[in-house]
Amino acid sequence: MEFVYVVKRSELFDLSAPHGFVAGGSEDGRVETWTERIRQRGFFLERRWAERDAAFKQIIPYTLVTCADRVLLLRRLVRGGEARLHGKLSVGVGGHINPVDGGEADAGGGADLLAAGCRRELEEELAIGSPYELTTVGVINDDATDVGAVHFGLVNVARCERPEVSIRETDALEGQFVSRVELAETVAAERHRFETWSALILDRLPEILAR
Repeated sequence: MEFVYVVKRSELFDLSAPHGFVAGGSEDGRVETWTERIRQRGFFLERRWAERDAAFKQIIPYTLVTCADRVLLLRRLVRGGEARLHGKLSVGVGGHINPVDGGEADAGGGADLLAAGCRRELEEELAIGSPYELTTVGVINDDATDVGAVHFGLVNVARCERPEVSIRETDALEGQFVSRVELAETVAAERHRFETWSALILDRLPEILAR
C-alpha cells in the first residue's frame, strides 16, 4: 500500500487551473502561492484512490538534470514499472512524494518535504557523482489527459558541475547528456515520443535554463 502527497484541487487553485509550464518569480506570484498552499494544505492519501479522483492533485517533483549546455535525455524501457510510459522520452526525473520524505526533511537540516522528495527521487533514479545545485524554476500542469488531471509538477533544474551521472535501474531506464541543438532536433522530429510534461517544458527550455 503506497501513500502519496496530495492537495485538494479546490484548495490549490482559485478560479481555474493553469496549462503547461508556469515560471516562478512572475509579478502575479502564482507559483509561490501554489507552492505555499501545497506545503500548508497537503496530506498523504492512498495512491490507488488518488489515481482515480481528479479532485486531488498528486504533487510530483520533476527535475531536469544539466551539465554546462547539455541536458540529460532519458528513455523509459518496456521493463520499467509504469506501462503508460514505456518507450517514452523524457527530460524530467520525477516521482511521488511519500511519507518517508517527511522523516528525511526532519533530519535534513532545514530541508522541507518538497525538497526532500525531489532529492530522493533523483538519487533513486540516478547515481550523481558530481556536486550539483538544485533550483526550483516553476510548475507544470496539464488537465487534458487522464494522467495529467491527477498530477501537478514542481519543476526543478539540477545543475551538475561534471557529467558524472549514470542510470541506477538500467533495466527500466537509459539516458545520456545531449546538446540543446540535438534535443531541439529530436523534439522537432519525434515530439510524439516525449512525455507530455517534457514536451511542454521543452517548448520553454531556453527560458527555463536561463533562470
